[in-house]
Amino acid sequence: MRHTALLPQLISLSLALSVAGTALAQAPAPQPGQVLAAGTVADEASKASVLAKLREVYGADKVVDQISVGQVVTPANWNTYVQKLITPELKQISRGQLKIDGSTVTLRGEVANEAQRQKLASNAATSLNPTYTVNNALRVSASDQGILDSTLANRIVEFESGKASLTPAGRAILDEMAAALVKLKGRKVDIIGHTDSLGLRATNQGLSQARAEAVKAYLASRGINGELLTASGQGPDRPVAGNDTAEGRARNRRIEFRMAQQ
Repeated sequence: MRHTALLPQLISLSLALSVAGTALAQAPAPQPGQVLAAGTVADEASKASVLAKLREVYGADKVVDQISVGQVVTPANWNTYVQKLITPELKQISRGQLKIDGSTVTLRGEVANEAQRQKLASNAATSLNPTYTVNNALRVSASDQGILDSTLANRIVEFESGKASLTPAGRAILDEMAAALVKLKGRKVDIIGHTDSLGLRATNQGLSQARAEAVKAYLASRGINGELLTASGQGPDRPVAGNDTAEGRARNRRIEFRMAQQ
């Protein structure tokens, strides 16, 4: 079985479960706030138990079912151990992955500190029997993300209406972001553009990409190594507020800075 669960806002968690010898398909990208469950399980009962546990932990409205049922063979009591690994503790992992491949468990992602990194892996190991192996690939990098978040401070990098041209206020914020990026000492950062939902999706997608590229170019002009920056546009696909009000649309028209996965 393979299973993917993602919370792609401040917390993004991918839960991938597979049975040894079973080919894993690439799960589609989730939408904001969703927990995406994808992969193959041996029977409907296994599928139902995984979905029920995910809904219990994350909320029924967050879980999107992409799980299929196929001819796979699971280790003894595998479903029971999978249940033990889907806990609220997983919410502590940012942009991460829990992968269970037969009796091999791997934890990836970012956590707040070293104690949390060790505790998550230890708790996973103690919930399993000795035939399981837990690989701890978690990283402590939340402090770097915190530098970016505290510098941006929920402000919106402003552009001229409908364009990828920065306003003076937008450039002022980016001057502060450039100083913050210097503190990260060569870490890579993703610059992600977002729009509201008004207009054509393709147009919004292009505008969000152009704005992310404009931010990257401006930061490079302020001395930041462009090779450490990637720019991408999400268009209207990842709103942080409703698009039915002017205030909500304004919040959705934003630039996001995220520590890149190494």
